[in-house]
Amino acid sequence: MLIEIVLPLILIIIMFSLGLELGPRDFAEVALRPKAFALGAFNQMLVVPLAAFVLAMLFSLPPELAVGLMILAASPGGVLSNSATRLAGGNVALSISLTAVISLAATLTLPLVVAFAVGYFRGGEAPALDVTGLGLTVFVLTAAPVGLGVLVRRYFPRFVAKSSAAIARFSMWLFLVTIVAAVIANWQAFADNIGALWPVLIALNATLLAVGCLTASLARLPARDMTAIAIETGTQNGALGIAVGLAVAATSTGLPDPTLPSVIYSITAWILTMPFVLWRRSRSSSLPATAPDGVA
Repeated sequence: MLIEIVLPLILIIIMFSLGLELGPRDFAEVALRPKAFALGAFNQMLVVPLAAFVLAMLFSLPPELAVGLMILAASPGGVLSNSATRLAGGNVALSISLTAVISLAATLTLPLVVAFAVGYFRGGEAPALDVTGLGLTVFVLTAAPVGLGVLVRRYFPRFVAKSSAAIARFSMWLFLVTIVAAVIANWQAFADNIGALWPVLIALNATLLAVGCLTASLARLPARDMTAIAIETGTQNGALGIAVGLAVAATSTGLPDPTLPSVIYSITAWILTMPFVLWRRSRSSSLPATAPDGVA
């Protein structure tokens, strides 16, 4: 019962902390860099689920794990992607605006992807899925707390200036502690499935980071935009994936199979993302101050 109650609350805090970082400049980023934003949104909303679907088929994942992988793929980036972009020297405003807008769009897109995945992978065994109810759940867990954070930033700027970074750090550490506790409490399910899942998750992470770099390069975007788009494409919101997996499984005991890809991803994502961040950071710091943004 602990994870079913605590995890959604943690996710709400995480998304609230994202809203605290959203200012007018971030919203203006959509208008100022329409090509970069459109490419990032295209990658997240279409390329990521398509890549997950192909990998689920190639690796012959069991139906419940395949559904869980699609849930993860349909979950937009979160605070982790924004922090990673900042560390990598990428365009943080673009990263935050993508996360915020795609999180709002996920209210519609995530339930549709999940409905397709459940119908395709479970087939005739698929139970009826309340798409509207799932969309409402996603809204409450993501869009609503982001909106609340934006309002708090607007009307209580001093509080935000002092507290936003601490709230973000606290929520992320709390999420990691909860994941570790959940894995320990459900060790058998974790151990039984990590062998099947970790190669898929590593392949997904590597593929999407590469796709993000490639598409941004083909679009001739600035280096900082390339970094942001690659990280946003390759980094998913594991906390949201777990919460939606719990809702889809409709169980109150342990970690059901649809949550496991997101649980294990919350660990494996660091294996490739952090080296990528360090690489992009070194590239960013090695560029001369007068170098054109398009040099990657």
